[in-house]
Amino acid sequence: MSTTVATTPFDGQKPGTSGLRKRVVVFQKEHYTENFIQAIFTAMPAPGAQGATIVVGGDGRYYMRDVVQKIIRIGAANGIARFIVGQDGILSTPAASALIRKREADGGIILTASHNPGGPNADFGIKYNTRNGGPAPESVTDAIYAATRTIAEYHQVTLDAPVDLATLGVQHFAGFDVEIVDSVTDYVELTKSIFDFDLIRRFRQQSPDFSLLFDALNGVTGPYGRRIFVDELGFPESALDQCTPLEDFGGCHPDPNLTYADKLVARVEREKVALGAASDGDGDRNMVLSHDWFVTPSDSVAVIAHYAAECIPYFQRQGLRGLARSMPTSCAIDRVAAAKGLEIFEVPTGWKFFGNLMDAGRLSICGEESFGTGSDHIREKDGIWAIVAWLNILAHVSQTQPAASVRSIMRDFYQTYGRNYFTRYDYEEVDADGAAQMINDLRAKGNDLVGQTINGFTVAAVNDFEYTDPIDHSVSRNQGLRVIFDDSSRIIFRLSGTGSEGATVRIYIERFDPVEFDIDAQVALKPLVDAALEISQLSKYTGRNEPTVIT
Repeated sequence: MSTTVATTPFDGQKPGTSGLRKRVVVFQKEHYTENFIQAIFTAMPAPGAQGATIVVGGDGRYYMRDVVQKIIRIGAANGIARFIVGQDGILSTPAASALIRKREADGGIILTASHNPGGPNADFGIKYNTRNGGPAPESVTDAIYAATRTIAEYHQVTLDAPVDLATLGVQHFAGFDVEIVDSVTDYVELTKSIFDFDLIRRFRQQSPDFSLLFDALNGVTGPYGRRIFVDELGFPESALDQCTPLEDFGGCHPDPNLTYADKLVARVEREKVALGAASDGDGDRNMVLSHDWFVTPSDSVAVIAHYAAECIPYFQRQGLRGLARSMPTSCAIDRVAAAKGLEIFEVPTGWKFFGNLMDAGRLSICGEESFGTGSDHIREKDGIWAIVAWLNILAHVSQTQPAASVRSIMRDFYQTYGRNYFTRYDYEEVDADGAAQMINDLRAKGNDLVGQTINGFTVAAVNDFEYTDPIDHSVSRNQGLRVIFDDSSRIIFRLSGTGSEGATVRIYIERFDPVEFDIDAQVALKPLVDAALEISQLSKYTGRNEPTVIT
């Protein structure tokens, strides 16, 4: 039986680059979550919710299983005919994208706040992916937001008991079915079809001293890592750490960077680990390092692009169709594209901007400096994919260079292309009004900066990044304020949309050096960091003198 519940709109239910993210206590307000779910079904692209199939799952964080039940009840009342749900509600974001595509579903709802903390006093999130498996484009998120602003009622079916999320198989209800699927199997099979697992196994057997340490940060990728790294590739169980998904991520901040993955960083250094890797809460981000080298995300995607057609079967079969990066990401991948005669695209931050290029057959590999890397095998970034790519590359290079390591691969890359020194300073949960005023004042004085020399760097241009999608010709404005110097160095100021409270100011700094490769990045970039703080007057607007995270 379906019932109609009267409600009123809530302010602030505008989806960001990765859906709607708020504190759990906000989602737990009466009608709050139900309103947003109803808005998704109201705004579903044609032909709409009636008779549709959707994928549902999330990263296992607190409140996820409750919301899965709400989605089923509200979706069924709106005409959804089939729900494909990960066992116990669990699906990594990449696995959900893969499942949407494999099952040709009409879309999916992913329950995650990604790399944000979890637990009763932390964050929750809901995002909608379209039938290509990727995040909803702005036209759809705008329609969802419009529905939240006018909603007067939502619809839900009444069930005798909660849907059993633990038992695999199909459950039949009046007017709809719920299929519970193994959360890991389809994703593992896809990954095996992309990479040379036999080569990696031989490499492991022939290099007994090679060590892997994968830290899932108590997020969703633990079971995926165990199945791939231990069961399929034969690494010992000791290669895994924090691989049981927990509702609060064990108190961890599940963000794979040098600050929040400090336990991994310390173990990799102390135990002389050859390849250390981490993924985030929902599995779409990654970090790669060794005991003697940290691979920046900008360098990681460039290295993968350099070797892809040489040793990764997926790209050997289909070739490379083009490369892309988010605007703040360093230009290292641009140099790979130029050397290989490939198109290179610079897009705004947000994985959805890569989707149109992939669907049009013009993009194969892409990445974001925010620890996101991926390809056109799905329409989300994919943390496990990037880590297996590095294993594949190490196994390949070791055939001719038995002593190959993460550091030696990076050294070879720099000798071929030069080095794009890069860092990012994050100032999290600052006062939103002060941060916005800082950006507005920077825009206002932009032209006055041109021609000025600051710490030895002369400003050549100041502009707001604007992107025109080459496929659908949509325009995205104000995507980051760029200060570009006459030697091609860049400082970029941007407000992030992935937090749940306040604002996050991100400052990106980049400088290219064709000769010197071994300078510590923070030393190489300090004059530009100081210039960024002088130009922005960040401490005046935010009250912060130190960043929360340095990448």
